[in-house]
Amino acid sequence: MQLELYQKPKKVTIIEGFPGLGLIGTIVTGFLIEHLNAKPIGKLWSHKLLPIVAINNATAIEPLEIFYDKKHNIVIINALSNITGLEWEIADIVEVLTKKLEAKEIISIEGVGSQTKESRTFFFTNSEKKKKQFENIKIEELKEGIAMGVTAALLLKTKDVTHSCIFAETHTQLPDSRAAAEIIKVLDAHLGLKV
Repeated sequence: MQLELYQKPKKVTIIEGFPGLGLIGTIVTGFLIEHLNAKPIGKLWSHKLLPIVAINNATAIEPLEIFYDKKHNIVIINALSNITGLEWEIADIVEVLTKKLEAKEIISIEGVGSQTKESRTFFFTNSEKKKKQFENIKIEELKEGIAMGVTAALLLKTKDVTHSCIFAETHTQLPDSRAAAEIIKVLDAHLGLKV
């Protein structure tokens, strides 16, 4: 796995959302890129990635591309490709990215299974300051649960960086834009995005 960066903004917030349950992470990052008018500043690359490109506004979007929203100083990792089996490698590269950009926070986006039709949101964070911020915007702390994939690998590897996770309940393997919208609301309140 390789990291290519064309710009190196500093003291950023990194938002990562990889394909998972309900495709929540992919939907959220795609929405943020479009609505924050974020620009590409790099990519993660490997021969092990599924060769896939999305065409959007007459532009090819890479399988694992890194975008930057200068106004809010946010870096967004957008994943189109299935990354099964590459979770540890991606976490290693995100850890490198975190150090290069002197990231002040990583925010992981995930879908979690639900037996109800509701899409409640939950948070987990390793920061007391962030915990209070999330409690102030009235979302529940995840007390019991399981994180998997890149999010789990990052939680284990990046203990020296503030790391927050936002989870939305979903009851489908299909893309769940309603659950993704609930995460957008939380991010909007947490980061003051006005999207």
